[in-house]
Amino acid sequence: MTTPRLALTRITKRYPSVVANSDVSLTVQPGETHAVLGENGAGKSTLMKIIYGAVKPDEGQVFFDGREVHVRNPQEARALGIAMVFQHFSLFDTLSVAENVWLGLDRHLTLAEVTRRIAAKAAEYGLDVDPARPVHTLSVGEMQRVEIIRALLTDPKLLILDEPTSVLTPQAVDKLFVVLKKLAAEGCSILYISHKLHEIRALCTACTVLRGGRVTGVCDPRQESNASLSRLMIGAEPPALEHRAPRTGAVALEVQGLTLAREDQFGVDLDGVSLSVRGGEVVGIAGVSGNGQKELLAALSGEDRRADPAMVRLFGQHAGRLPPGRRRALGLHFVPEERLGRGAVPTLSLAQNLLLTRNDALGPGGWIRTGRLRAQAESIIVRYQVKAGGPQSVAKSLSGGNLQKFIVGREIDAHPKLLILSQPTWGVDVGAAAQIRGAVLALRDAGCAVLVVSEELEELFEISDRLYVIAKGRLSPPVARAQATVPQIGEWMSGLWAGREAGHAAA
Repeated sequence: MTTPRLALTRITKRYPSVVANSDVSLTVQPGETHAVLGENGAGKSTLMKIIYGAVKPDEGQVFFDGREVHVRNPQEARALGIAMVFQHFSLFDTLSVAENVWLGLDRHLTLAEVTRRIAAKAAEYGLDVDPARPVHTLSVGEMQRVEIIRALLTDPKLLILDEPTSVLTPQAVDKLFVVLKKLAAEGCSILYISHKLHEIRALCTACTVLRGGRVTGVCDPRQESNASLSRLMIGAEPPALEHRAPRTGAVALEVQGLTLAREDQFGVDLDGVSLSVRGGEVVGIAGVSGNGQKELLAALSGEDRRADPAMVRLFGQHAGRLPPGRRRALGLHFVPEERLGRGAVPTLSLAQNLLLTRNDALGPGGWIRTGRLRAQAESIIVRYQVKAGGPQSVAKSLSGGNLQKFIVGREIDAHPKLLILSQPTWGVDVGAAAQIRGAVLALRDAGCAVLVVSEELEELFEISDRLYVIAKGRLSPPVARAQATVPQIGEWMSGLWAGREAGHAAA
């Protein structure tokens, strides 16, 4: 029999409030693409960090190429031939892309050589990355591209990928899969974490399912359906979304000719952006990260107030220069793509984080009604099935998907007239994603206007009534969801919509 590339035996990891992994065993063969599937909080990320040396297990053994290893840190993991792309990135904000990649490579390489290698890998895999850019100027999606390239440059024996395709166009996903299959054919083992069940079925040859930190099943995903994988993962199939025909009302958001120069040298200029969102409809904006989404959302949320007042209108009022608080008073609520740091303060409790965008727990003179605040947080935790220790749990203690559910629930619970969401289900399991999308559609059916910016085409096709595509700071003409196709939207993500406005502009 072939010696396994990786074998985990009875791995257990305990934290003060939770057992993240309990008696987990897993085997990955050379050249095998092995999926690790589980809902948010199931213990997937902790297990991957143990393999990569970022977390030490309390019990159990790790074998690599047939011998027991004690991986004390990521540097030792890389020396063994293990590379990992984290869902939550491990990059230094003040360094450039090339400098960040250089830190994890052979010290004998020069920065100029690393820069050349980054450019070559980026071109090979269709990952648009500028090696000279400081990391703090990158969007979340662009940071993930840097992590993918950094891992591939180490020529790993075992490559761990955590949600690697959420920033790619459908065409780029296809290209990445060709590369991953080639790596596997050459003997590289791949551990693949994704909530996209169709990706797992198309790419992976084995699958281990975790639930509550324990292994609940091992299967060949090629022999399974999306429904059967969902049942293995969450014990049930996610509820089917009911997407009724829209009953649109008055225009809630209107953007006319929004043109803004980028605020930093690595940003994107907005060029004549025009769009509208009516009450009772969901409008989606597709696009590869780094094409102006960050700049557009800053102009809509009030973080960037340089626009001419008339370029952004909220419920008929000129709002281009209004601060975020004034826009919230008009009925605009916003879910940013960055959960920790912008969507929530990491060290504050969930109850305290409600105060970022809500003031209904404030009494006379600005006094905080702590009991009411806790009750509101508890209500959101229950209704959105957030796995947390209660309203006093600090934000950073939650898994990414559970924190996302809380943030989305916080904004929906505020009864917005216009809700703008950026990457609403990024890194969220299929059950939680279905729940968030269902809540968005229920809000829309109640008359709220919803604008969703997402790189998940499946998500946009599932919940949107109309679609736009953003590329290089420009916005495509709108297209009705029923008329749109995935190849068309994927092509438009490259900016190839010139001359195709006829028949769509009035959709």
